[in-house]
Amino acid sequence: MSNAERNKLTMKRFMTCINTNDAALAEELIDSKAEFTTPVSEKPLYGGAGYLSVVDLMRKSFSDIRWEMVDMAAEDDKVAVSWICSGTHDGEFMNLAPTGKKISFSVMNFYYFNADGKIINDVAAQGMFGLLAALDLIKN
Repeated sequence: MSNAERNKLTMKRFMTCINTNDAALAEELIDSKAEFTTPVSEKPLYGGAGYLSVVDLMRKSFSDIRWEMVDMAAEDDKVAVSWICSGTHDGEFMNLAPTGKKISFSVMNFYYFNADGKIINDVAAQGMFGLLAALDLIKN
């Protein structure tokens, strides 16, 4: 099996991980030294626990949040995934009180893998972060 095929299988398991908030699976799939930057944290987050802390934040704001993989392409040590994310805004999100609105949006992420087949980086929606920072909605 090629690295690309192995990594695509990992991403299918990763979708289960984020939809179930499975800490053991996150530790299995994400390298402990993987560094993730996000506008919701001033400091980088590390490993599976760090990644799931962002998932936890989303769950507090959208208790029924779900990520569904729409499309995926892989080449050697990277996988591109198009996601549809949906849920109900029933908790505070970035100082915005719950609205009860149903949300659904798409996002494209690029995942990078080490030689052991573990996720070492996730690059997501950088253009949107620039827009939010330019409007002073987040710190950049």
